[in-house]
Amino acid sequence: MSDERSSMTRASAEPVAFGRRLAGSGAFKAMFREGMALVEETAGYLDGEGRRDSHRLARAASLSYATESMRLTTRLMQLASWLLLQRAVNEGDISIDQASHERAKVKLGGVSSAAEGPGWDGLPDRLKDLVRRSLSLQEKITRLDGALSPAPVAAADNPVARQLGRLAEAFGGAR
Repeated sequence: MSDERSSMTRASAEPVAFGRRLAGSGAFKAMFREGMALVEETAGYLDGEGRRDSHRLARAASLSYATESMRLTTRLMQLASWLLLQRAVNEGDISIDQASHERAKVKLGGVSSAAEGPGWDGLPDRLKDLVRRSLSLQEKITRLDGALSPAPVAAADNPVARQLGRLAEAFGGAR
């Protein structure tokens, strides 16, 4: 019984990986479907109705449209890459370490938007809706990615190292 207790104590000392649990849950699957549907919807809009909308715009608004549509597609490609990586981990196709290496190439916060900025009001409502939804998805994914990243482990207070550091400072030496 004491062996059982000690193993339970060791197991309970491990932190609960809420991010990892969420990433493997139905909530992730719903987020994945939402993201992939948004990619498809955006591609359909930009290739069809959006192209027609852009031709009707004044020159300045047309430039804003081109800029926002490029930002939107870039953001969605980064988000889709992250979602596909996470799904591959969930399905056992790649390890967490492999995904971490690949995830470093994905820029979740790198593509901003001029939402509510100059030229925003002149954009078609459908494009503005797609941009807002992509920003919302980006926020969700960024939070989940943060929860999946290992928290930095605080260095244990080491009195010997602290004293050595003080001695080095006092005598102008490097540790």
